[in-house]
Amino acid sequence: MSGTSYLFDAILTPLLALSLAALGLNLLTGYAGQLSLGTAAFMAVGAFAAYNFNLRVEGLPFVISIGLAGLSAAVVGIFFGLPSLRLKGFYLAVSTLAAQFFVQWALTKFDWFSNHNPSGVIDAPPLVLFGITFGGAVGRYLFALTVVTAVTLLTLRLLNTQTGHNFIAVRDHELAARVIGVPVLRTKLLAFAISSFIVGVAGVLWAFAYLRTVEPHGFNLDRSFQILFIVIIGGLASIRGAFFGAALIVVFPLVLSRVGSFLLGSYFDSGVLDMSQRIVLGVLIIAFLILEPRGLASLFDRLVRFGKR
Repeated sequence: MSGTSYLFDAILTPLLALSLAALGLNLLTGYAGQLSLGTAAFMAVGAFAAYNFNLRVEGLPFVISIGLAGLSAAVVGIFFGLPSLRLKGFYLAVSTLAAQFFVQWALTKFDWFSNHNPSGVIDAPPLVLFGITFGGAVGRYLFALTVVTAVTLLTLRLLNTQTGHNFIAVRDHELAARVIGVPVLRTKLLAFAISSFIVGVAGVLWAFAYLRTVEPHGFNLDRSFQILFIVIIGGLASIRGAFFGAALIVVFPLVLSRVGSFLLGSYFDSGVLDMSQRIVLGVLIIAFLILEPRGLASLFDRLVRFGKR
């Protein structure tokens, strides 16, 4: 793989997909105040839905498949968001964790989702948008960039509407929001629906543009925690934070691998790299929670203000 292909395939494309997934989770957790530990499950729903719509509906434009995939994830998100009407905090997070296990079980148990492929791993179809085929590392990156830009702009617009204000009101004080007339129950379910829609689209990008395969293992529990860590490190209730956090998560293992290989040589194998990454990442999360709870986005703003002095 050339240097240019590696840059787009291994860094920029996954960065965009994870940023979009973190954006969806941040909308739910950072702006609406609803915890979720099943983000990767909704990514999986989006990826497999897009694959099946593209496979089984002849002539369906791929952009429509992406929209339908997002809607499929939104429906599943609403279903698993129903406990938010009764549960809060840790109990809600645990209930959403059920989505992670249920979705992975269903995708593995029923081989219809993978078109009866014995391995359960299927090749993603070509990326076609408005008649343009996005092939190669650069093409897949441009496809992901187009989708992420469009969804991010729509999310920014949403947050400036009454719906976005309702999200924040429910997050800050649910009882006060109810008193001033905010439809709390509908707002919570809407937050789950919109968040899951965005995460489902991110799942399409993760499978089709980055992995180029559609498989349940690509959306395991580790992926859910990875996206949660992106939100924590990047900054809650921050659009930029989703991108800052994803950039750190994607680039960090590469930097750690280079530094570890330089310091330890052949002793720094893949097992040591994985263990070191988990340890350092855990320390970073604790440090951010203590020293800068608002994450990299807030740190960036402080650096900008300092630079203007």
